[in-house]
Amino acid sequence: MSTVAAASAVEIRRARTEDAATCGPICLDAFNTIADQYHAPREMPPDPQVVIGLMTMLFSHPKFYCVVAEQNGRIVGSNCLDERGPLSGVGPITVDPKLQNAGVGRKLMEAVVARSNEQGFSGCRLLQAGYHMRSLSLYTKLGFIERETVVRLQGPSIQKTMPGYSFRKATPSDAAACDALCFRVHGHKRSGELADAIAHDGVTVAEYDGRLVGYSTGLHYFGHTVAENNRDLIAMLAQAPSFEGTGFMVPVRNHEVFSWCLNHGLRAQHLNTLMMIGLYMEPQGAWLPSILY
Repeated sequence: MSTVAAASAVEIRRARTEDAATCGPICLDAFNTIADQYHAPREMPPDPQVVIGLMTMLFSHPKFYCVVAEQNGRIVGSNCLDERGPLSGVGPITVDPKLQNAGVGRKLMEAVVARSNEQGFSGCRLLQAGYHMRSLSLYTKLGFIERETVVRLQGPSIQKTMPGYSFRKATPSDAAACDALCFRVHGHKRSGELADAIAHDGVTVAEYDGRLVGYSTGLHYFGHTVAENNRDLIAMLAQAPSFEGTGFMVPVRNHEVFSWCLNHGLRAQHLNTLMMIGLYMEPQGAWLPSILY
């Protein structure tokens, strides 16, 4: 079947929770195949059941719009759109490796971008694997603009506490202060993500002299971190008990934080590109992105 014919035979529909059992292995296979092609470190956990669990969570979440691609009644790919804030976040998008370059990825991307526009989000963002030239080209053709290069870091925890700082788990009463900090740094809030993470006891707040100066929804791929300045961000990284899963991401141009991480035993794994359509304000503080944005 030609590329054009393969793409025309693909239909996009809303994902159902039970689709996760099929989409999880496709997701794992797709990520691993592309990473291996470029001799890059693998990003996904090796256990298919973990990936199925992730897809189940996304497909069943009321604030994620997820779609699957079907060809002749068989699921061949999926994509998700995070709708928990004023900006939408794309991913993970994956396609059966046997259908790479068949136009399936474009259809999955067009579906979520159309959804973002229809729902009136101020912008749409994603993190693109820096080594994957096909996805970079596709996203650029769809109107996404490159805004930031970030590097994935992994390694042993540092477990140091800087003088004057204290850390604790956030409670719902901290949400307003965290939202205000995110707005000061980025010009938008991430209230939905924050509420989800607080509900799962997953947010750490940093205080300096009794004042909230930073928060993190997790130092891992799906967590984001915001701080008033680099000193506050470094204090949060220094005290972290661990860096979960495949690690976390740091903007490369933030030399102070990036070099501090390297000098404290963390290793650079690979680059990602933050791309966006719509609203963007240059950050006015220190931050770490999630894999969504």
